[in-house]
Amino acid sequence: MPSRPKRSRDPVQAAHQVYLEIIGEAPRQPMPEDSPAAAAKRRGAAKGGERRTKKLTPERRREIASKAALARWKKDQN
Repeated sequence: MPSRPKRSRDPVQAAHQVYLEIIGEAPRQPMPEDSPAAAAKRRGAAKGGERRTKKLTPERRREIASKAALARWKKDQN
């Protein structure tokens, strides 16, 4: 699987597409979500979250969770 967006094999068409993206006429092609960089980022985020929860006290985790719940309810009511 390519790690970059797929473009035309014709160099003139590919250059034109890049030009249109740069000047804002065409939307940028998104990077694939299953790229190796995205997978590494998810792994690192998961490790960091686990390590952070091990450091927190139960009281602090409860504070964080209640603050998040309040934010979700507040967002939902509007």
